[in-house]
Amino acid sequence: MKLQKSTGLALVSVLEAAAHPERQIAAAEIAEKYGVSPHHLAKVLRELGRAGIMESARGVGGGYRFAGNARRLTLMDVIELFEDISAGAAEDKGTAATEVGRALDRVLTEIDEIARATFRSITIDTMLKLVERGRRSVRPAAPVPAVV
Repeated sequence: MKLQKSTGLALVSVLEAAAHPERQIAAAEIAEKYGVSPHHLAKVLRELGRAGIMESARGVGGGYRFAGNARRLTLMDVIELFEDISAGAAEDKGTAATEVGRALDRVLTEIDEIARATFRSITIDTMLKLVERGRRSVRPAAPVPAVV
């Protein structure tokens, strides 16, 4: 399952905001960090706002704040706002005309179903914990004292 750019932006925006739910995060900050168009990101953030996942505040110190429940909101909840992921939505690549093509289509459909189930099982809270574990594993270890 390949996700659209908007979906990826939505996921990172939600994760960035959910990591610090007490503060407003500027769209420009997210856009700069991920090297994306602020205009495109603004459209994504508006959609997240309409869905009640993000709240926006205008003016000095304004920005976006996570408004969801990180323990209940799943990756699929965000993905479904931007993707048509219904079962059977896979593109017909013209392979179904043969037995081999039909078998390949069944395998690809099953892979998509597994991906959907996985996205439904991973919450924003779980992702934030995964990010934190990754941060801890790349921090340099304390220097080992030399033994003389």
